[in-house]
This record gives sequence, structure tokens and C-alpha cells, in this order.
Amino acid sequence: MDEKDRLLESSLEKLREITTRNLRRVGDDIWGILKPGDKQENDTKKPAPDPYIAEMRERARQLSGDYRDETLEKQLETLEALSRNQAKVTSDLLWDSFPLIEIPELKVPGSKSETAEPEKKIEQKPAESAGKAETESEASKEAVKQEEAKEEEPEKLEDILKELHEYIGLDKIKTEVENLVNMVKVHEMRKAHGLPVVDMSLHMVFSGNPGTGKTMIARVMARIYKCLGILSKGQLVEVDRSGLVAGYVGQTAGKTMEVVQKALGGVLFIDEAYALTYHKEGTDFGQEAVDTLLKAMEDHRDDLVVIVAGYDGLMDEFISSNPGLESRFNRFLHFDDYTMEEMLAIFNMRCRQGGYVLDEDATDEVEAFITKQNIDPIIFGNARGVRNLFEQVLIAQANRLVKEEEITKEKLMQLTAEDVTKASEVAVEKQKAEEKNADEALMELLRQMKSSTENKDEPAEENDEEPKEEGTAENTEEGVEQESETEKGAEE
Repeated sequence: MDEKDRLLESSLEKLREITTRNLRRVGDDIWGILKPGDKQENDTKKPAPDPYIAEMRERARQLSGDYRDETLEKQLETLEALSRNQAKVTSDLLWDSFPLIEIPELKVPGSKSETAEPEKKIEQKPAESAGKAETESEASKEAVKQEEAKEEEPEKLEDILKELHEYIGLDKIKTEVENLVNMVKVHEMRKAHGLPVVDMSLHMVFSGNPGTGKTMIARVMARIYKCLGILSKGQLVEVDRSGLVAGYVGQTAGKTMEVVQKALGGVLFIDEAYALTYHKEGTDFGQEAVDTLLKAMEDHRDDLVVIVAGYDGLMDEFISSNPGLESRFNRFLHFDDYTMEEMLAIFNMRCRQGGYVLDEDATDEVEAFITKQNIDPIIFGNARGVRNLFEQVLIAQANRLVKEEEITKEKLMQLTAEDVTKASEVAVEKQKAEEKNADEALMELLRQMKSSTENKDEPAEENDEEPKEEGTAENTEEGVEQESETEKGAEE
């Protein structure tokens, strides 16, 4: 018997003593009123008793005096069963378990529906119920333990790396990630053996076109860092400029620190990070966000990893814009565009995962569309463009199926060339709009960055104006007046 059971039995014993004492006292009071043979003094002077009390007295006179003790015992057994179940529930709650307790059916002593057989069941039920409650309690405890163990069981590094290698493409990235993992492992081994170690920055720069898997790999790196014991939680918090920079003085630092607090224990992923350092017209607080971020990276260097991402050339400009960024971000990963074969494999993989079958002529349509639209990977978006096309194909299939009278399982799984053609038309229109917006935004960004650089390096203009000849309007009173007004305007 363990500690919990001993405490439970001790509590039940005390409860039984108190219940027995109180129940007998109440029983004595009741039977003192109803017991047979009582002599009523001055009956003629008292009013007639209540009909219910008179009936109870008559029944009491017909019963033997021993029936009181038998009734009290049965009441005690019933109360004990209830008390045991209730105490068991309370005990299990205190010991962090939640068993399902089955309360025995109650029978009122002396009722017409009660027979000898139910009385025996009432006598046996406390033990049976207690045994069943203990069994359910143990099963519930075991289930809770298994659930907690499942939640607390950490991921295995081998499983994450296996998942990484199952991704389509990204061959260079897979190699870089494995190299980094091996370096971290050896770094920790040297530290454990008391050998000198070189400070290793785990912050990273991801560069490449949209849709090349940067966010996906950032999420994988967060899980890998957690497995290696570098991060405590392993979550990924994704933001861009709008999530860090505020519009008024004094608000950017607080907004940036809120994001940092959410990312503590994991990876902070900043997409299009170069947008923080270019200077737009008027007041800009992007540099304040960078300064706040650099301080947070230093203060929480043991439990925070920052990954910045964006286009190739622009990310180089971003890192070189600040000495603090150059010292902390020294690990660069370049994400190549997907090949035609890889993007077609991604489309087929999505079909398999969704339970779709692509017709042979539809496969040719998909390949032709990707070949034509992927001339500009930035606009098409690599894997992102493939995903958008797949979603449009599903919409086209749904529009086609709703017009048919009979729909079979095979039809629900089938993707036709007609579906791909209609999806391509919609995708082309969307890409044209996105291309126009992207071009305008990129050119504006480059113009502002170039203008900011030129303004910093441009020397003051010298006055190369030739001297005026005598006898001109400048020597007249009108000329002097005009010159003075010009100088006054320049001073202003």
C-alpha cells in the first residue's frame, strides 16, 4: 500500500467514526419519537397528531426493536460507499489523476422496490466499486504519463536531417546545413573536454529569389538548434520591416523588443531585411530597429538566433551597411532557383499528397506553362509559383465537376489538361499584376538606396559663374537691387 492509499484509508476511518456517531444520534432522536409503547401524557388535552406521523407510529409498532440497528447499518454502508468514492475522486485529483468513478445505485431502506437481492448488491458494491476505481485510476495515470512523455520526447536530429534530405532540390543548402551541424557537434565536444573553442556565430544570411525555400529551411534550422541544445524552445518567429518599425519617435525600439521576446528560445526570421536600412524621404526608424536588434542579439546570444533573408545583391548591401551586422552575420547560404525538373517534381508531389492523378496530356500542359512563365524566376516565384498553379488547377477542376450530373471517385481524383489550361490563364493574369507591382517596388527601392548613397558622398557645389563685365545691368542701381535680392534669397 503506497502513501496515497494509506492517507485515503486513514481519512475514511475517521470519516466512518464521525458518520456513525452522528447517524446514531439522529436515529435515536427519530426512534425516540416513533418507538412503540410510548405513553402519552394528557392525550386528551393534546390535538390529534399529524396523519403522516400517526401512520409512521403505527408502522413502528408493527416492527421489532432490532430493525433500527439493521436500518442504521445499511445506511452506514451506503454512506460509506458514497464517502469512499468521493474521497477516491478527491485523492486522485490531489495526486494529479482523473479516474472515472462509478457511484453505486442508491436504494432507500424500506421502499417497496427494494428486495433482498438489491440489498446484497449494496453490500458488495463498495468493494467492487473501490476495486474498479483503483483500476481506472491506474489506467488513467498511465495514459497521462504516456501523453506527457510523448509531449516531452524531443525530436531526434537524425529524423530532422532525414526529413531535410527528402525535400526536392536544395542540394547545396543540404550540404551547408550538414557542415554546420558537424561543426556545432565538434564545438560542443571540445568544450566538454576543456579544450579551447573559437566563438561561433550561428546567425545566418539567406539570399535568393522568392519561393526557393528560405522560410522552410529557417524552420528546420530552429528544430536542429533545439536538438543540439543551442536553443531552449526551437520556435520560428517570422517578421518583416513592418513588424519591427513603428511610425513615431520612441516606438520602434519597444516594437522590436516585443518581437525579440516572442522569439527567445528560437529563431527570429526577418524577411526582406534590407528594407530596414534604406533611407526613405523624411524620418525613418529602420536604423533604430537594427540597433535595438543588435543589442538584443548580444544580450540573448545564448538563446536567440537571427536569420535575415532577401535578394542577393540587396542582402550584401544590408550587411555592409553596419559594422555590427558584419561582425554578427558571417554565415551565408545562397538558395538557387529550382530547375524545370524539380518544379515539375514538386507539382507531382502535391498531386500525390492530395490524392490527385494528373493525366498525361495534362502533365505536358503543366510543363509547358512552367517553362514559359519561369523565364523570370522572381515573378514566377519558383516553388511558390508551382503551388499557386496547383491551387488554381484545383479551382478549375471544382468548377468543371459541379456541372456534371454523376461524380465518381475517379473523377474527383482526375486532373485534366482542360483544368491546367484554365488555371494557366488565371495564373498569367495574376502574375502580370504581381510583376508590375514587384518591378515598381524594386525600382523604387533601388532608387532610394542610390539617392541616399549619393547624397552622403556628393561634395558641395562650387560657384563657377564668370565675372560680369562692366557696363552691364549688374552695375546699374536696378542690377544691384536684383543682386541683393538674389543673395538674400540664397541666405534664406
